[in-house]
Amino acid sequence: MAKIYQGTGRRKTSVARVRMTTGSGKITVNGRDVHEYFPYETLVMDLMQPLDATNTRDMYDITVDVKGGGFQGQAGAVRLGITRCLLALDATTPADSEDSYRKVLKKEGFITRDARKKERKKPGLKKARRAPQFSKR
Repeated sequence: MAKIYQGTGRRKTSVARVRMTTGSGKITVNGRDVHEYFPYETLVMDLMQPLDATNTRDMYDITVDVKGGGFQGQAGAVRLGITRCLLALDATTPADSEDSYRKVLKKEGFITRDARKKERKKPGLKKARRAPQFSKR
């Protein structure tokens, strides 16, 4: 039986549970093909970046369950989940070796979780920082 590698990715309010097994490179998001699920090709390219950086695009089948947020946040969450799966897969390779996935992914900046979220609305303001329009008279 093929080994299953798991990773969780988060971005804004989206959470993605990613499972990776050896296969032919098929990516399924919430039961649908990745190109069918995400409306823009740029989002698909964005979540494929860790696979391209490690030259593993056609080596693994990926199944994703993603909830919350919009397409942009979901694509970012899936990208982080895929990165964490690749790190779990390559856990036996020493981190300081030249061909370790960790070194490649860290250099590209995929390991770091993007912590930016929408700031909460404050009382007396229209949005988080937008004050009501001032009228002198």
